[in-house]
Order: sequence, then C-alpha cells, then structure tokens
Amino acid sequence: MEKPRYKPYGSPLSSGARKMMLLGSGELGKEVAIEAQRLGVETIAVDRYEGAPAFAVAHRSYVVNMLDGAALREVIEREKPDLIVPEIEAIATPTLVELEREGYVVVPTANAARLTMDREGIRRLAAETLGLPTAKYAFADSLDELRAAVAEIGTPCVVKPIMSSSGKGQSVCKTPDDVDACWNYAMEGGRAKRARVIVEEFIRFDSEITMLTVRSVSGTTFCAPIGHVQKDGDYIESWQPHGMSESQVLESQRIAKTVTDALGGYGLYGVELFLAPDKVYFSEVSPRPHDTGLVTLGTQDLSEFALHVRAILGFPVPTIRLLTPGASRTLKAVDGRTDFVVAGVDRALGLPNTQVRVFGKPETLPGRRMAVAIATADTVEDARAVAGDAAGLLRIE
Repeated sequence: MEKPRYKPYGSPLSSGARKMMLLGSGELGKEVAIEAQRLGVETIAVDRYEGAPAFAVAHRSYVVNMLDGAALREVIEREKPDLIVPEIEAIATPTLVELEREGYVVVPTANAARLTMDREGIRRLAAETLGLPTAKYAFADSLDELRAAVAEIGTPCVVKPIMSSSGKGQSVCKTPDDVDACWNYAMEGGRAKRARVIVEEFIRFDSEITMLTVRSVSGTTFCAPIGHVQKDGDYIESWQPHGMSESQVLESQRIAKTVTDALGGYGLYGVELFLAPDKVYFSEVSPRPHDTGLVTLGTQDLSEFALHVRAILGFPVPTIRLLTPGASRTLKAVDGRTDFVVAGVDRALGLPNTQVRVFGKPETLPGRRMAVAIATADTVEDARAVAGDAAGLLRIE
C-alpha cells in the first residue's frame, strides 16, 4: 500500500497548518469538515451554490462551477491545499489528474475520482478488468441506441445517466413503450448533461447493501454491512448491521477489497452491492463517505466521516467497532422554496436514543434531503421503527 502521508502540522490559519479543501460541501462534506477540525485541520469548502452546509463550519468557502476546469484550478492554486477531497461526482476530473501530476494530493486518488465520476468507467473496470460479478449492461448515446440496448438487455431494466448523484435521472424501463420516458428522465437528471446512459439488467435481489471500506496505513478494514432502501435510486433509509451469511460477508469484502485496491489511495470507499440468493453482485462505488453511512453517526465508535479523515491524514485506523444496532431515515422536501423551517425536531429528539441532523441547506427542492433521523436500539428492527417514527415527526413548513 502507499507510503504514509502523515506529517506533524500546526494550528489552523498558521503557517504550519494542514489545509484540506472539500470539493462539494453538502451534508456529507459538512461532517467531514467537522471531523477534520476536531483534528486541528484548516478546512476550505467549495460548492456550486452559496450557503452549502459545509460553508457554515469551514474556515473559508468558495462558490465555483467545479465542472469548469479553469475555475477549479484557479481556486486550488490560490489556496494550495495539502489535501484535495472530492465529495461529489460533478467535478472536472481531468483537471484533478493534471493537478495530481503537478504534486497536489487528491483523495483517494485523481484516477479514482475520474473513474467513479461516471458509471461507464467504474463498470468497465469492475466487470471487464477485474472480472467482478455485475448485472449485464450496455451504453447508449441516443434515443435510438437506447431502444437497441433495451432490446438487447431485455425488460425490465434500469436506465441511468452516465453521471448523476443521489439517483437523479434513474428509472426502471418496464416495457419497450417506456424507453422514450426513460431517456427524457435521464437527460433531465444527468449532472454533466452528457447524452449517454447505461442500461442495466434488472437484478432480482433480496437486498442491497453498502460495504464501507477503509484503506489506510493500517491496511484495508471494513465496517459492518449497511442495508438500505432506495427510491428512484436515492437512499431514504439505512440500517446497520444488515443480516448476512458468513459467505455473503466474505464475498462482499472480497469484491470491495478488489475494486478499492484497483482504485488505490487512502480514505473510505462506499461499495454498493446486490445480495441475490446465489450470488453477490457489484453495483457501484463512491470514493468518499456514503449517504447510507450516515447511520454510523450513531452505531460505531468512529463514524464513516471520522474514519475517512483519519485515513487520508495518514493516521492509523484500528479495528472498527460496531457499538449498537441502528438505523437512519431521511426527511425530504416535496417542493421548492427559500422561506421555510424544519419543524418537529423537539418531538423527534423526545424519542429514545435518537439523534437528528438538520443539514442547513438554503433552499428546498422536490426530493432534496433536508435532514436525517438516526436511532439506536437493541435490534435493527426496533431501530428502524424508531428512526421511521422520528423522521415522521419532522416536517418542512
């Protein structure tokens, strides 16, 4: 594995400070910034809109179109961060590759950010280079090509933009008559507005999980598997641990280690897998904390965010301890507005062993995550029930 990156550093804002720049400053970036500051790191938050959640806790912030390579390079060269930490997919990754060649440290690596930015790069790596089990797939650059790909894969199948976040633009094509609607939905949801989609075989799976995988000076370690429920490709509920056989756990860890070893670097990866009755399938991987891993804020001695920061700073990561079963449930907006309040937090926090994170986003949008409730209990089933009750008490007014 790579050489340690740790070196002693001074206080934030001093000449000897260790500087971390977050490219993407949503709810996950906010937690990363908080953990970095706990270890005395100077943090710089960057996002495409003013008032992003991590802006409230970082030392400095910038509003930048991160798909604009020149604009991205300008802010990085101005700040000269010790660590560049991508927190979203929509970034000019060729610029990150160039900057890494010039000596900047991109977490976990610029190549990992490049490959996982679009679904084509990571799917070809997993299936064609590494030989990991995946759903059958095809790519399409036009509506006519999508019709041909759907005919090849068969229905039902899943249609996704090559690049999107939080499931945007993802849909299930149930019959050939749905192709036009799926294409239009993918074009609306893609982050980089690339007219290219992936068509995937619809896997009949029992459940889907996230295997949080940490690469550090201590080697590769895994968190207890996280089960989750998605709607239109976007997470709404997660729980830990997810019940699995020993063979499923070992196979999931093998797949996760194989793909993260290929991507390299230090940090936490979120590896998504499908559990079918006879096989474990690789689905996707994110080279950063995963939204389903918000549950670890209540369940583990070190959350996924603390693990990520420790790993990328070059600190050892000891055995990861699951302290208690737990679950998370999100609060999503139903419309768009800038004048709103998140109500019901007092009632939600009145439930036993419950936490609430209000993300502090400046405006609501249909389907946008605005808060999450996290509950712990003696069993996953009880934790899921309490988290669901807590999230049900939250509302946007």
